[in-house]
Formats: sequence, C-alpha cells, structure tokens
Amino acid sequence: MFQNIKESTVNQLNNLGSPFTNVYGLARTILALSSIMTLMFNEVSTLFKPVAGIEEYPFCSTGISRISAFCILPVEFLPTVKIIVIFLLLLVASGWRPRITGIIHWWIAFSIQNSMTTLDGGDQVISVLTFLLLPITLGDKRKWHWERKTSVEESKVANAIAWAAIFVIQLQIAILYLHSSIAKLFNAEWVNGTAVYYYINDPMFGVNPKLMTLIEPIAESWLIIIPTWGTIVLQLLLFCGLFSNYKIKKILFLLAIFMHEIFAIMLGLISFSTAMIAALILYLEPLNKEYKLLLLERR
Repeated sequence: MFQNIKESTVNQLNNLGSPFTNVYGLARTILALSSIMTLMFNEVSTLFKPVAGIEEYPFCSTGISRISAFCILPVEFLPTVKIIVIFLLLLVASGWRPRITGIIHWWIAFSIQNSMTTLDGGDQVISVLTFLLLPITLGDKRKWHWERKTSVEESKVANAIAWAAIFVIQLQIAILYLHSSIAKLFNAEWVNGTAVYYYINDPMFGVNPKLMTLIEPIAESWLIIIPTWGTIVLQLLLFCGLFSNYKIKKILFLLAIFMHEIFAIMLGLISFSTAMIAALILYLEPLNKEYKLLLLERR
C-alpha cells in the first residue's frame, strides 16, 4: 500500500513538469548577488565587530558555528577570506554546476548568518532559502542553471523531490508574510497608521534628507496612513497568494516588487529587497516555465 502511495505521489509531482528551469536559476543568482553586495560595499570592520555580550568576532567558538567560512583562518585574514567568498558567490551567480555551487551557496549563507555582527532580514532569508534549495540543486544535472530543462535527462525521483522542496519553500515564504503582517497589528503605530512616518524619520534607518524634501508633503499629512496600512494589507494578500491562480500571483508579484523597491530606496534596505525579489520568484512565478534569456542560454 505504501509503495502505491509513494508511486502515486511521485507521478502527481512529475505531472507538474520539470522545476529545473532558468526561473529557479535566476532566483539563485539574485540571492548570490544580494550577499555579494553586502560583502563588497561594507568593510570588514563593519561586518565583524564585538557587540554587547559577545566579545568574540567572528563568532566561532561553539557548536556548528565552527564550520563557518570566516572561522577557517585567524581574524587577521578576514579581508582575504571575504575576497574568496565574493569569488565563490560570483561562481554561484554565474549558474555553473548547481549540484556543486548549491552546497557552496548554503555554506556561505550559513557563514554570513552565524559569523557576521551586522545583519538584516535579507541575510536570514538567504540562509533559509539556500538550505531549502539544496534538494533541488543536488538533483539538478545541468552544467548551467540557465540551460533549458529539455537539454538534460531528468530523474523522476529528483523531479519529485525538487517539487516537494519548492512547496516547502513557498509555504515558508507565505508564513513569513503572514507573520510580518499579523505582528504589525499588535503595534500601536502600525494600527493608527503612523509607523511609516517614524521609520522614514529614524536617524539611523530613515530617508535621506534630499529625498525627504520630496515626500515630506505626504509624510506630514494624513496620507501617511496609505503606505502604512497598505503594507499590512499587501503582506496579508501575499500570504493568500499561496492559494491563488497564476493571474492573481502575477499581480501580487508586481505589487510586492514595487513594495520592496520602495523599501530599498526609502530605507536603504537594498540587499534585503534584493533577497526578497528572489524569494518572490520562487514563491509566485511558475517554476515549470522558462524565462526568455537567450543570451545567457547561448553563453
């Protein structure tokens, strides 16, 4: 009986087509580029520094943190390690050998998450997604993740495992948006519509003064309620995207991209917004289709 259930499940998942497309490949590339930006545009002294209660940096003394890429060599070699890690991420972003670079990508994302002091939500998202992508990359036989799915003979079991991993990823992203929206409802500033006002006026994370002059008429009026409540509503709708058809998902995808780009411009959350674009591709785009990326396919 269990054998029949297993075969039935595998067949149902294979009926969805192949997930080994350049769509999930593009998401991998964007995730790698997000980490590259974090490393390239920040000094080692900014990324690794002691904080209250943790004097050691990078943190390497206990448990699984010892396998971090930033714990292999002594602290004085951190600039060299950073350059090596950037090179490896460029290899990941190129799309070469997903079976190999998928493991490297997760290792680097894990290392950033566990060893760096200066982090944002994007680094956490990348760490989780690269781990959940492992069952897909390990089953991907292609030389480049830009190749069309028809160019490689695929295993039905690998296909089924990949789809199962994709469903877990999509559920994870849906829960992320649901949690983010519901958590805001327990904050008075979000409920009364003023949260965005305080964010854009924050001395550390707020809007650049030159940009502030352009949005000040909105920030200082009742209109500030629109982006505040609009964020909550859109995040709730993004959770509902898990159960939506393709047309609805396409609309949600465009609205979510717009929202995250606003975050990037207004609050400087560039690497976070980049990581979330990759997450949205995995969540809302049809992964059994192909993007028309002819130049990359030829290369």
